[in-house]
Amino acid sequence: MSFYEVVHQRRSIRNFSDAPVPEDKLHRILEAARLGPSAGNLQSFQIVVVRDKRVLSQLAEACHEQSQVAKAGLALVFCAVPRRCVERYRERGVQLYATQDTAIACSLATLAATAEGLGSCWVGAFNDEAVGRVIKAPPDVRPQAVLPIGVVASQPRHARELLPANDMIVLEHF
Repeated sequence: MSFYEVVHQRRSIRNFSDAPVPEDKLHRILEAARLGPSAGNLQSFQIVVVRDKRVLSQLAEACHEQSQVAKAGLALVFCAVPRRCVERYRERGVQLYATQDTAIACSLATLAATAEGLGSCWVGAFNDEAVGRVIKAPPDVRPQAVLPIGVVASQPRHARELLPANDMIVLEHF
């Protein structure tokens, strides 16, 4: 599948089968996330892999009861690690670059999951402290996104509605 086919096929999947995520596919997804660009190449993020069903249920609860987290074969918790970039970038690194690095990694993981024939759904609505407790994150590691990944049980019932390109892209307005 070409890159552009992956981008067009990616959907937020909330209905997963009970099938496990194959290890080789997980490895390729994690590698894609790891290889993304980051500010100063400092890679100020961490990915926590959660597979245990009991822990996935706790994570779903911390994500305001979003059941797709518990139903997935696994979840990746993307965390910002600002200490990796604070020396070079000071407050901007802490407030912006660590978050951007983490978002880039999660974006690449969503696309890689699609390329692997799996589904995912970026979850940004969660209790930060509760997610941190579930994954036993140190105080300086900040959860930014939860990405349940699994074998798709069913596709969304309707097509994505996107704003027209002209509403999102400004060409040489200067």
